[in-house]
Amino acid sequence: MRKIVLDVETKNMFSDVGSNDPTLLDLSLVAIHDSATDAYSSYLSEELPRLWPIIERADALIGFNSDHFDIPLLNKYYLGDLTRIKSIDLLATVKDALGRRIKLDTIAEATLGINKSGNGLQAIEWWRNGEIEKVRHYCIQDVRITKDIYDYALKNGHLKYKDFDGIKEIKLDTSGWEAKQSQPMTHSLPF
Repeated sequence: MRKIVLDVETKNMFSDVGSNDPTLLDLSLVAIHDSATDAYSSYLSEELPRLWPIIERADALIGFNSDHFDIPLLNKYYLGDLTRIKSIDLLATVKDALGRRIKLDTIAEATLGINKSGNGLQAIEWWRNGEIEKVRHYCIQDVRITKDIYDYALKNGHLKYKDFDGIKEIKLDTSGWEAKQSQPMTHSLPF
């Protein structure tokens, strides 16, 4: 199964566009891990045509809050429909199991013993200051953390998070994560 773990950073924030609709934001950079090559890569908005053939070969897109943020925002730039590709949104899975949302950093710290290198608002500031390599590094690091959390959950059937009274486990049903599903053609490439 070919899996693409992804994370998107933006040039602006919700307060700039006056709405919580991610499709109103402008993409600055997207980073991915491709399980077929075991490689991390990143793409500026003008480089997205190089990303589409990779995503179109994916059996699943994996992210953290990806169903409500990353995929709708990417879909704005894509000629097909990325929602037709199987999606595993780790935040949605955690919310379904726990009944509330938890930050990626909170899960990473308790599950993997690591922390994120920044946050989305810092990434926007770095972008605005022309510090593109900082944004790239941060986004790839988020993809690395998301991939490691996915792999941990798949292997162990749970994730951990730090709450006010210690570290707790979130039991997850990962049984369908690696199952392929048939996908209607959504390709943007000419044949």
